[in-house]
Amino acid sequence: MKKSMLIWTLALTMIAFMAVPSAMAGEVEVLHWWTSGGEAKSVAVLKDLLEKEGHTWKDFAVAGGGGDTAMTVLRSRAVAGNPPTAAQVKGPQIQQWGDEGVLADLGRVAKAEKWDDIIPGVVANVMKYRGQYVAVPVNVHRINWMWVNPEVFKKAGAKVPTTWAELEEAAKKIQAAGMIPIAFGGQDWQEATVFESIVIGVGGADFYRKALVQADPGALGSPTMVKAFERFKNLKQYTDKNAPGRDWNLATAMVIKGEAGMQFMGDWAKGEFTAAGKVPGVDYLALPMPDTDKYFLFNVDSFIFFKQKAVAAGQAAEAMARLILQPRFQEVFNINKGSIPVRLGMPKDNFDAPAQRSMDDFVATAKSGGLVPSMAHEMAVYPEVRGAIFDVVTNFYNSDMSAADAAKRLASEVAAAK
Repeated sequence: MKKSMLIWTLALTMIAFMAVPSAMAGEVEVLHWWTSGGEAKSVAVLKDLLEKEGHTWKDFAVAGGGGDTAMTVLRSRAVAGNPPTAAQVKGPQIQQWGDEGVLADLGRVAKAEKWDDIIPGVVANVMKYRGQYVAVPVNVHRINWMWVNPEVFKKAGAKVPTTWAELEEAAKKIQAAGMIPIAFGGQDWQEATVFESIVIGVGGADFYRKALVQADPGALGSPTMVKAFERFKNLKQYTDKNAPGRDWNLATAMVIKGEAGMQFMGDWAKGEFTAAGKVPGVDYLALPMPDTDKYFLFNVDSFIFFKQKAVAAGQAAEAMARLILQPRFQEVFNINKGSIPVRLGMPKDNFDAPAQRSMDDFVATAKSGGLVPSMAHEMAVYPEVRGAIFDVVTNFYNSDMSAADAAKRLASEVAAAK
């Protein structure tokens, strides 16, 4: 009897012991729109890291629309009271979800992992709601890049520009040599991407923050903004007649093929050069857009986390949040995506030259005050304000509207959208 009781006790103990890992393990359902080759590989790395800790990953990938489709799906799930564990959301939209009262407080993992020490303050502030982390940044894209085909410049006898005056001089020489100076994609987000880089180049970081982050009507309608509009419209003469409606990657291809001298686009353009077998510093150059070398317009992808009823689900969510900022995932993901780590102090050895420069500039501008969020890429203002800015910018670029009228309209339409 004693022997059987002992065996029974041992059996119960083993069962209880074996049950501990499964009780601690949970499932994360992750909504994202990273479905391309390199992005899918990167997500797979995060999934593998999480599953090695005993948790389960349920993929909820929604392709298309640059995330617009995913946001529609997320909203319907949230309204139904059944949101996923985590969702790819960024910029001021994080604050909007915070207002809904549905986001989990990530303060415990943030404190344990010392996020305030490894994330620049200007980025960390975007991830917080009322001072508490509710989102985790994944990567950093620099928006104000210029991509150059050095052979085109050589044929035209032009100098690669670092100032606006040099840009216009080079563009005229390239045009005279029978080539297209600027590869341009005439879509509203591409026009806004170039415009915001011009704004910071003309007015500096403080003006940019007042105008395109704080949406201050005085800055939006100011003489400085008029000058930015004038400079923006002046670019059009150096683009080709087929620019309207052109996708960004087709514009990049023009630079790769030597049909155009340069393009202004975020660092995702680098992926097109890499796919074409081009070598940075040899076949192409990556430089900040003229007059913006002291500034870093950033776009940061991030995940928000929803409140979980089950303890295990909450622990799985915290594990995912922690792993996103671990060096292993930061390196693999960003090498694949063409972006740079948001975590400071990462080794640069495995990154290419443009990424290494971007990493250095990211740190330098975080210290100098030149690190600012991109309006065009949903980091700076609420969607309604962003939409108003897009409308004015694209209408101005594609019409005979004067720069002065554009600045006035910008101030009034943004005010109406607030």
